[in-house]
Amino acid sequence: MRVEDNFERCAKRLVEMVAFAARTEPRKKRYLYLDVQGHKNDAGGYDRDAYEIVKEFLIGFLMPYLTEVHTPLGAFRNNKGQREDVPEVLEIRDPDERPDEWLNLEMRVRGRAQDGRRSRPPLSMIADYLGVEEPACIICWSTPVHRAHAVPDGLGGSNDVRNFAPLCEEHHRQAPDVIDAESFWSWIDYACEKEAGKRLALMHKVAPALIPDPGPEPVRPAGTFFEQVRRELVELYGWVESDFEGLAWSRVLDDFYVVLEQATGKHFGVDRKVSTYAWAYNVAKKRVQLRGLAGDDTSLA
Repeated sequence: MRVEDNFERCAKRLVEMVAFAARTEPRKKRYLYLDVQGHKNDAGGYDRDAYEIVKEFLIGFLMPYLTEVHTPLGAFRNNKGQREDVPEVLEIRDPDERPDEWLNLEMRVRGRAQDGRRSRPPLSMIADYLGVEEPACIICWSTPVHRAHAVPDGLGGSNDVRNFAPLCEEHHRQAPDVIDAESFWSWIDYACEKEAGKRLALMHKVAPALIPDPGPEPVRPAGTFFEQVRRELVELYGWVESDFEGLAWSRVLDDFYVVLEQATGKHFGVDRKVSTYAWAYNVAKKRVQLRGLAGDDTSLA
């Protein structure tokens, strides 16, 4: 469970892994080993997301499809026999998400507690929280790194170590400057998937005998600014073609500027940032949809 994971992302990945193992090697015993990066609470134990992944999800839901589960909280064995009918798709929703928070722009820093620390933690403290010896960019593993706020201090973000990610300058410049921490971590997860080829190339360079050469990474055309925003809306937020069309899109544009002004910031003097704009468009779309459900507007298709 990586630091950028929340309960939903981690749970879906675990199901996908177990389903793949059952599909490719049916009836073979399956052993799952879970480690947790970060996800600490104020008392130094695991936060709710990590605790629920272990106690509620792995033990309460996924155990019947495994032989053994090994976690930081202990090892558990399935004594009833391993089932093979692993679900291929898992739909999970955050039970604590309040729809009205999008209308009122009262986004919470979900899943990341905030203390009253006045100064930024040193990189060594951030590395210790992540369980790594030396801080490196959590997206591409390069160095040196910046201490990047999940929620910028200008938007009310704290200097709690849990509100930081070590990012290289390039990825710090690309990361969203928004009021919602979980959206920041979701973008980090998305960026990690895009940079998987670079990480494999780095691993091959360090251990060529163990890691095959992934070959040259495919070149992705940058496109115009809005083409990049559109791509992120599709790939990260699941937009479809109809979301960009018609009267509904014009209403999204109206809300977009409200969200951009009230719930985003700027880093490095960058006037426009793809990730920030994509987040603001997506929140604007949610606001239009919610008003439509309430009968105050026409919802998006």
